[in-house]
Amino acid sequence: MKICHTSDWHLGHRLCGQRREEEFAAFLAWLVETLQREAVEVLLIAGDLFDTAAPNNRAQELYYRFLAQIAGSTCRHVVVIGGNHDSPSFLDAPRKLLAALQVHVIGAIGEDPAEEVLVLPGLNGAPELLVCAVPYLRDRDIRFSEAAESVETKDRKLVEGIRDHYAVVVDLAMQRRQALGGEIPIIVMGHLFASGGRVHEGEGVRDLYVGSLAQIPVTLFPEGVDYLALGHLHLAQQLGGSETRRYSGSPLALGFGEVGREKSLCLVTFQGRHATVSLLPVPVFQPLESIRGNRERILARMSTLVAENKPIWVEVLHADDAPIGDLRLRLNEMVAGSPVMMLRIRDERLLMAGLSGLDPDEEIEALDEQMVFERCLELRGISECQRDDLRRAYQEIIESLNHEET
Repeated sequence: MKICHTSDWHLGHRLCGQRREEEFAAFLAWLVETLQREAVEVLLIAGDLFDTAAPNNRAQELYYRFLAQIAGSTCRHVVVIGGNHDSPSFLDAPRKLLAALQVHVIGAIGEDPAEEVLVLPGLNGAPELLVCAVPYLRDRDIRFSEAAESVETKDRKLVEGIRDHYAVVVDLAMQRRQALGGEIPIIVMGHLFASGGRVHEGEGVRDLYVGSLAQIPVTLFPEGVDYLALGHLHLAQQLGGSETRRYSGSPLALGFGEVGREKSLCLVTFQGRHATVSLLPVPVFQPLESIRGNRERILARMSTLVAENKPIWVEVLHADDAPIGDLRLRLNEMVAGSPVMMLRIRDERLLMAGLSGLDPDEEIEALDEQMVFERCLELRGISECQRDDLRRAYQEIIESLNHEET
């Protein structure tokens, strides 16, 4: 039996405001072909199917078209769990309809943990696989708060709640396996941050929890699990050096911090309960590059990219004590009429100067969009007579972006 483990598609994601529907469509077309070529029978999507709780129409179209394309193929079952980016109610809304296509969706936990234990039949109708489809566990789902709790107490109770929930679900799966009288493999799915998991700056992973982030020890997952399919971290990796406990990683680079990192899917092959894992490299459908350095290096590299005349999205990081000057204008002139698209240019010297103005007890995540804009006005010394017009223009941009997302 062959199983494909993937996660963190983030359909609808934008990179520096740039829409990526064509890139996602190319990935999904490739995935349909790959599932067929590899004769994959079960597809596991371990959370963050969408980038936002209210995905736009194009993102929804890509999702449902993909499910329609693999219906009736060698891939007989699809299991989807909700991630922290997903709306549980949105995912669960078509749940009964999708079940007719053997697409099993668990957007959020319900009153009965047994609903998260899926028994997937083989071609002959006999039980073939048990899947513990545990979605992202929200704080309110598994922890009862009490007055005057310390942060340490909240974190401890959250980890205990996650551990207890997995213990119950896995125990139910083991009881089902025993009742079925066979050595049926058990797969556990989850969307969380396991301790020891690695992230990279700029890859776009949101912190799941406050405090210690409730990093879950790998030892939390009960013994007897034949494969652990996790989502949330965008870097493909094993946990604790185990071949069968893995993050699949995101199939596309979701930020410039992921440039140059090979993306893949996990292909899991079972012989009885024994699993072997190989990685299926995902092609690059939209090349990205981050250029960092002084003015001379940036202009030289951009000149090379323009001469190559290939479509590529570029981030420019000006890392020099010298003023940035007219660099943006020069770069815009260079890329004009070429397939090179400069998505953003950042002056790291200016950025560090802005961050140095933060209060020692202040975190940038605590600032909203308007507060950050006000800091920029202050940092650049914009006169008060100009600020009102800039504020109005900024609000129009924000409202326009919010309208497009809905």
